Amino acid sequence: MARSVTSGAISMLLSNPSPDSPTDLPEIIVQVVDLKPIGSSSTRFTFKASDGEMKLKGMLPTYLSTEIQSGKLQNLGLIRILDYTCNSIPNQSEKALIVTKCEVVSPSLELEIQNDVKKEKPDMSLESKQEEFVNNAVKIEAPMVTLKSKQPMVSKSAAQIVHEQHGNVAPAARLAISRRVHSLASLNPYLGNWTIKVRLTNKGSLRSYRNAKGEGQVFNVELTDEDGTQIQATMFNEAATKFYPRFELGKVYFISKGYLRVANRQFTTVKNDYEMNLNENSIVEEAEGEVFVPEIKYNFVKIDQLGSYVNGRELIDLIGVVQNVSSTLSIRRKSNNEMIPKRDLTIADDSNKTVTVSLWNELATDVGQDLLDMVHTSPVVAIKCLRVGDFQGISLSTLSKSTMIINPDFPESKKLKSWYDSKGKGTPMASVGSSLVSSTKNGLRSMHTDRVFLTHITENQSLGQDKPAFFSINVYVSFIKPDQTMWYRACPTCNKKVIEAVGSGYWCESCQKNDEESSLRYIMVVKVTDASGEAWLSVFNEQAEKILGCSADELNRIKTEEGDEKYQLKLKEATWVPHLFRVSVVHTEYMHEKRQRITVRAQAPMDCLAESKYLLEEIEKMSVC
Repeated sequence: MARSVTSGAISMLLSNPSPDSPTDLPEIIVQVVDLKPIGSSSTRFTFKASDGEMKLKGMLPTYLSTEIQSGKLQNLGLIRILDYTCNSIPNQSEKALIVTKCEVVSPSLELEIQNDVKKEKPDMSLESKQEEFVNNAVKIEAPMVTLKSKQPMVSKSAAQIVHEQHGNVAPAARLAISRRVHSLASLNPYLGNWTIKVRLTNKGSLRSYRNAKGEGQVFNVELTDEDGTQIQATMFNEAATKFYPRFELGKVYFISKGYLRVANRQFTTVKNDYEMNLNENSIVEEAEGEVFVPEIKYNFVKIDQLGSYVNGRELIDLIGVVQNVSSTLSIRRKSNNEMIPKRDLTIADDSNKTVTVSLWNELATDVGQDLLDMVHTSPVVAIKCLRVGDFQGISLSTLSKSTMIINPDFPESKKLKSWYDSKGKGTPMASVGSSLVSSTKNGLRSMHTDRVFLTHITENQSLGQDKPAFFSINVYVSFIKPDQTMWYRACPTCNKKVIEAVGSGYWCESCQKNDEESSLRYIMVVKVTDASGEAWLSVFNEQAEKILGCSADELNRIKTEEGDEKYQLKLKEATWVPHLFRVSVVHTEYMHEKRQRITVRAQAPMDCLAESKYLLEEIEKMSVC
């Protein structure tokens, strides 16, 4: 294979900025010069394409990032361009080369290729000059005789082109003739005149909004191509009204004349650097007869790493071994009183932690029933798009777009199954949430990490906006309001709220059953103080019992049997006692106002020896500085 560039390669690229078919391209080999990443991205790289005489700024396809990171392509390397587009750069006369498909010819050359123009020799005779001029003229004229003028192009829609094809041609073949389709991974804001073929994998509702510019409508869709790459598309106002009835879940579409921008992580859960906007001039055509199942791409998170995702917008993928499957429950939805099915799974992985996953709707009744029938075999499940909540420390919940595969043919699945059969089945495992609500030895050590004063939290209102922030604090409980709602009556099975049943007993909406007995569980707020200031903290049952020194049932007995004075005395005894708390900080909305909510996740009594060692270490750090 020749280790050189194609002569005049840049001129070829500029003369045909948007080739009709990549199969008709001549061989174009260029040298990669000034290779560097775009910002902090690890997948997108810019370069200058050089043929030794001219250079052209360009961008490499994202799939080539693995070749760059592995060293198979370096600066001064050679690539063969198989497909591309040349776009105009706004407010500039030059163009940018967007490479959509290429292959590496050589990892790197020692020097940059430069073709020097040959100068005329001074001793060349007039006769030889004339002979050379005639020869050059012949060489130049020969191809000019065979050139044909470019035929005028007639603009047609995709539907017209498909209709004009012969009826015996397969649908996929007809559409391949009619247009050039880009993959989602190749799209970027600088690429013009693109067409994508995607399946609609999620469709949001048509919503109304109001802001300083006025009122309008908006809705989002999630699109997936054959490679499994996803992107979110948003439509406003006229485009939303136009395309909302046209998009149908599960159908395949050709989409063009949209534009891309950098994704706003606050409003999207799709893992893509860009998001798409479609306006009223965008083209959306159903690809009739086209059927493809997108490849599902997973980004699995270990169970012991779920803490940083609690109450955040980012959805996670999980793979693990099913240890337990509950029966189906019927839950009444608050918004419309509709009854929806729910089923809980207990899943473990090789981090030796377990987590509860709540399945809803069809996943609970269909796939959940299959899991119940085979739970004794310890099946492995892979679940995509789970929301991470803070119920009982950490819990996972499926959404309408979640998917689940039982015993998938993945390397991770085989590894987990082998681990569980050999070691995991006999290993005692704790819930990942218990590490946030217990005072184990590891928990005590965590009380000395991320230690802050209260004012660090209360004066920084941006904390907890995007995702929960976790800190450790050393505080005194200074006040417990005696007239607050200190507890709720809970189901002994699921710990959720119950109501008095007709006749006798208590009705649990979650378990859908009556119980003769119930228990009280704390849910209260306390004021805490340190050297910098004070704050109100939300406290739940396990931590409240450690603060007050008794259960909610016992405190209720004191209040009802021994009187209000003894009750308030019990609360006062719990104040001005030092505590080490591990807290989470999130933003909640109340009466259309956003505010910080600080919740106690773990509690430990003051260990004077450990605290002294911690303070000495902090003093030593200060002296070194």
